[in-house]
Amino acid sequence: MLTTRQERILCNVVDEYLRTGQPVASRAIAADPELDCAPSTVRNELSVLEENGLLAHPHVSAGRVPTDAGHRYLVDRMLSSGKALARPAPRLELSLIRREVDEAVRATTETLSQMTNLLAVVSAPSLNTATIRHIEVLALQPQVVLVVIITSTGGVSKMLATFDSGVDPGLLAWAGEYLNEQLVGLGLGTRMLHQRLAEPGLSATEGDFLARFAPAFDSLASDAEDSIYVEGTARLFSSGQIEDAGQVNELIDLLERRVALLEILRAALGEPGLYVRIGKENELPAMRSLAVVASGYGLHRRKLGTVSVIGPVRMDYAGAIATVREAAFELSRFVEDTYAEN
Repeated sequence: MLTTRQERILCNVVDEYLRTGQPVASRAIAADPELDCAPSTVRNELSVLEENGLLAHPHVSAGRVPTDAGHRYLVDRMLSSGKALARPAPRLELSLIRREVDEAVRATTETLSQMTNLLAVVSAPSLNTATIRHIEVLALQPQVVLVVIITSTGGVSKMLATFDSGVDPGLLAWAGEYLNEQLVGLGLGTRMLHQRLAEPGLSATEGDFLARFAPAFDSLASDAEDSIYVEGTARLFSSGQIEDAGQVNELIDLLERRVALLEILRAALGEPGLYVRIGKENELPAMRSLAVVASGYGLHRRKLGTVSVIGPVRMDYAGAIATVREAAFELSRFVEDTYAEN
């Protein structure tokens, strides 16, 4: 446990390093009037912080830089004290009147990256969480029928089928009514959905007609993988926050392997609160020189996706935490409204 003075010195080193990106000299810390101690005392406290692994001394003549553990110490203190909550979060204009969840997720990703100048990664709700909202059965031509399936998350799937002869309009009307009465509200890929598509009480004509479009429902369910949206790669590089070539290569490698990004988001989804991993705390080698701040969003009792920012360890954690929390809150409010309507 650090003393009040040691915590202030650590905060000053982190703030100055965040501002300049350069090692912080002891004389810069000693200039803080609130420390009210001699420069020799500051140097001694810096040595203590270094011995505790919170600061590092890159070169003999250089100042100190915060380690991953130093950033972690302050983030933990920030979260436990509520200071991250006390910082005003920027309002995210997500245009919540749009009724497509994917569009809201995309808007969140773009806004989050703009607000933080970091890489924003947001996962959309899996289609496995969706139910069927509405089905349209349309005759494009006498022998060509289009079935359109709309899910509760705003997803749309369609299938076109061509028949040997013209389709009876009465059969089309019946199919539209039957599918909406029997399937709306059912989850994709559920056993009940398939049972109702192959209901034994249907006539041969009705059963054969529905069987032609069963693959559309199977395709929608099989595509129910997590979709992720990434924004801010160019912005992060151009801002100069990542200067080390090794960090650039690691980040590019991470972006090329979407599976790795999904692993990070799934880990964050399992966290009860805010997910923060700094440098070597990350399990993935490509993330060892980076930091991630993430939060789940969704319904009251069920998380549907994750909002996150990824950037250098030298990150404004207070700003990142506040912005991620705000984005997760806004997305949660959006999906709650959307799911409630369906």
